[in-house]
Amino acid sequence: MAYRIERIGLADWERLREVRLTQLLDTPMAFLETYETALAHGEEEWHARVRRVNEPGSVGLAAVAESGEWVGTMIGFTPEPGSAQLVGVWVHPDHRGRERGVTDALLDAVVGWVRAEAGAERLLLSVHEENDRAAAFYRRRGFEFTGGTKPYALDPAARELEMALAVGPQG
Repeated sequence: MAYRIERIGLADWERLREVRLTQLLDTPMAFLETYETALAHGEEEWHARVRRVNEPGSVGLAAVAESGEWVGTMIGFTPEPGSAQLVGVWVHPDHRGRERGVTDALLDAVVGWVRAEAGAERLLLSVHEENDRAAAFYRRRGFEFTGGTKPYALDPAARELEMALAVGPQG
């Protein structure tokens, strides 16, 4: 199956909502809101989310299957000069796996954005301490644990672990 990576546009709020709800049911520990909270958001919140990923210093990407279905997302933004943050990482279980390449394609696109548009030297992310599958993917792609931790917002007894990837200039 072929996939393409597209930027999330301003008109994509319903698709973003649908994917977000699916994400929260599939991997609740990977996100900082509950399914119930996201389900209760009104249309304006979803419009605001697509506006945020279209602001300067941000990018929202969707992996699109041949059917037109969104099967993955990644969002990048620049919280401060010199670094970019990766959030909203998810691929539908039916489209996961190294052989499919969806997660790699999404990350390649984010790294390309970091180099070409964000002007950052490193890409940071936080991963739940029990999300071994995600941490293994990030390590395979060159991310390293920084030693930084913070309490997980939905369960302060759990931790999020910071990882970083040196991006450097495009060569």
